Amino acid sequence: MLNTILVSFIICVIFIGIAVLLLSVRILLKKNGRFVKTHVSQSKAMRDRGVTCVQSQDFAARHKSPFAVKE
Repeated sequence: MLNTILVSFIICVIFIGIAVLLLSVRILLKKNGRFVKTHVSQSKAMRDRGVTCVQSQDFAARHKSPFAVKE
């Protein structure tokens, strides 16, 4: 029983290692390899549409503009 658990564990570790290696191929093989930027504020298409990060919108909403007219 212990032998089958150990074999299963080793197989899982090998599969996870292969998955990590395949996910990092682009990063490892390129000279200045980096992860693709997936944040909303770093996407040109999203900026062109006026879509911003929720955290940035929340920050802007919480801080009052010194130029705002008091009503």
